[in-house]
Amino acid sequence: MVSTLEDFGIDLFGSEALSLGELRKLDTLINCSEKCKIDFAEHIEANKRKKLQAGIGLVMLGKNAEAVKLLEKAKDCKEKYLYMGTALRNLRQYDESVASFDNAAKEKADSLLVGIEKAETLRVAGKIKEAAKALKGCGNFEKVSAEYHFELGRICDSQGEYEKAMNNYKMAIELDAGHQKALFHLAYSCDLRGDDEAAMDYYKQIKSNNPVYVNALLNLAVLYEDKNQYDKASKCVDMVLFSHPNHQKALLFSKDVESSKFMIYDEEKEKMRTRHHQTLEIPISDFELSVRSRNCLKKMNIYTIGDLLNISEAELLSYKNFGETSLTEIKQILDQKSLTLGMSLEEKGAAAADIEITGENQELLNMPCQEMELSVRARRCLQRLGCKNIAELISKTEAELLGCKNFGVTSLNEIKDRLTSYGLSLRTLE
Repeated sequence: MVSTLEDFGIDLFGSEALSLGELRKLDTLINCSEKCKIDFAEHIEANKRKKLQAGIGLVMLGKNAEAVKLLEKAKDCKEKYLYMGTALRNLRQYDESVASFDNAAKEKADSLLVGIEKAETLRVAGKIKEAAKALKGCGNFEKVSAEYHFELGRICDSQGEYEKAMNNYKMAIELDAGHQKALFHLAYSCDLRGDDEAAMDYYKQIKSNNPVYVNALLNLAVLYEDKNQYDKASKCVDMVLFSHPNHQKALLFSKDVESSKFMIYDEEKEKMRTRHHQTLEIPISDFELSVRSRNCLKKMNIYTIGDLLNISEAELLSYKNFGETSLTEIKQILDQKSLTLGMSLEEKGAAAADIEITGENQELLNMPCQEMELSVRARRCLQRLGCKNIAELISKTEAELLGCKNFGVTSLNEIKDRLTSYGLSLRTLE
């Protein structure tokens, strides 16, 4: 494993200019560990007079604003504009980024590379159609370039064409078996669709490469943890911490995995939760109701027991032809299950009581949890809890979340931070 700057065998500030391939290899090696990044940063500081090389190095370290200032002073060449375009994209200056890549093309940069970089910039900027158009100009590289198929896969993902995206990731891997980004996004796509075995297989392929992809290791750790394979989960996290000892997410994850090893799993409680969810899914048609009651519920789009918990008595009685007799019938059915009308509304209301409901807030509360851009682990825990939207999530307390199997402080903090960004919070008990 590369551990020091001397191990690279590639000198950014050497007498001979590095090729783009060598620069990409150097970028990967630098970011393989915290020590390498620290050493490289010191190396750049000592060679800042070489503005082009130092600017490129700063982009590799993620110091984009500083990099742009140096690169602007460097001589014009394709490397200058390619790395400046990357830095500007990272700074969300998308129009300037595209212009920089156009300048790289004028300096005779590879047309495929320029096309892919412009497509990525436009995609990140949310201009998906323009991104697809930019990449279309590279169509003659179909089944030839792994990078072309990877970017095409990313665009398909952004368009909701998930099967096409996965097919392009697979093609990228066929063309370059070690394409870590394609392997990662293919693994993540399988993960989202519940195909854990395929996801684990792809994550393992990334794990076998060196240097390793940190996010792949953490996601693989989540899958191992879900299967109660805590030792394997720990090994994945330890691999991250070996190279990145101060990685905050990995540090918290490590504590959570250790806690999970000794977590008491209440099987009876889990069975009760499962039975509760099964009860909510019982169709209304399974019960003997009058024709009037049945027809009214159908017109109100109420088909299950769970639907009845999301409507109040007042709302039912306000519906045409729905009277006290029908209401009594419904309440008797729910009483058999120890449930009441509007139960879910009361729980959600307790969490949202202090929120000023506007059109914007209502839309936010209805937003599905899967759109919150949470980590795999946090998303899976919310699925176990049955939280479909933000309104249901904020009806939960911290204790309820932490009571979910394999849900630790890392996931709790992630969810709390995300809710805070929306101006919301979990329910608290007075």
